[in-house]
Amino acid sequence: MSYWLYAIHPAWMWVVFVCTLYALYLGIQVRRTRTATGELKKALVKQRFGRRHYQLGAFLLALMTTGSVGVLGIEYLNSGKLYVVPHTVVGLGMTVLMANAAALAPLMQQGKEWARYTHIAIALVITILFGWQVITGIQVVFEIVNG
Repeated sequence: MSYWLYAIHPAWMWVVFVCTLYALYLGIQVRRTRTATGELKKALVKQRFGRRHYQLGAFLLALMTTGSVGVLGIEYLNSGKLYVVPHTVVGLGMTVLMANAAALAPLMQQGKEWARYTHIAIALVITILFGWQVITGIQVVFEIVNG
């Protein structure tokens, strides 16, 4: 199998990272809508931030899961083994965190504030870890390119 397949993962994950940042923006707007009053609230509600955030979150979960598992498959096909390095472990952990953040959606829809705050905390951790993943991912790409 060709090593060009390794290029799929970084490109894929950059898309996931950008979508994650946009989901964060939408989440902030959802929170802003929830706390707004009067005409501002009416204007914000019309933009349907909650629906857009929910739909993007589902899409992100699919992208993240596919990207995480897909790269493991590519790695195994190319080398016959899986390398357990911090970048891989953190990436898998982020996938688990994203699934847990998504799993809180029904509870948030029921108005459970603890679920909302937990979702926000998980999302912030994922975003911070993603920044670290960008740095270590670039290092991994250089290791692969330089042999």
